[in-house]
Amino acid sequence: MSKPIVGAARGAVGAMAMTGFRRVTTGLGLVEATPPERIAHEAVPRLVSRVPPERRNEAIELAHWGFGAAAGALYGALPYRLRVRRWVGPLYGLAIWAGFELVLRRLVGISRPRRKPHERAAIAADHLLYGAVVGSYPRRG
Repeated sequence: MSKPIVGAARGAVGAMAMTGFRRVTTGLGLVEATPPERIAHEAVPRLVSRVPPERRNEAIELAHWGFGAAAGALYGALPYRLRVRRWVGPLYGLAIWAGFELVLRRLVGISRPRRKPHERAAIAADHLLYGAVVGSYPRRG
C-alpha cells in the first residue's frame, strides 16, 4: 500500500484522537473554541449555515477528519529519512498548528483569539498527539 494512503488513514485516526482529547479540554474549560470550530464559524459561515443546526458539530468534525487525512497523506509522502525519526511526527503536528496560526488564519480571515497559556498548551498537546499518531506507522522504505 502506498505511503500517502497509509498516511491518510493515520491522519484520519490522528484527527479522531484529537477529537477525544478536545472533548476533555473543552469539557474542563481549558479550551473555549477549537480551531475547527473557529474556522467553520468565522471563515465559512455560509457553508455551515447550509447544514441543519442539529448536524453542524458532526459536519465540522468530519471536515476536521478530512483535513487530518489530507495532512496525513502529505506526511506519508515525506522522504523515508525524515519519517524514520520518531520526533518528526509530533513536530509535524505542531507545524500544522503553526501553519494555521501564522498563515491560514490570515488567508481565510479568522480573528486571532487571545488564548491563555493553558489553552495554548492544550491545543499544542492535541497537535503533538496528532503527530505522534501520524508518525507511528511502520517506517519501512
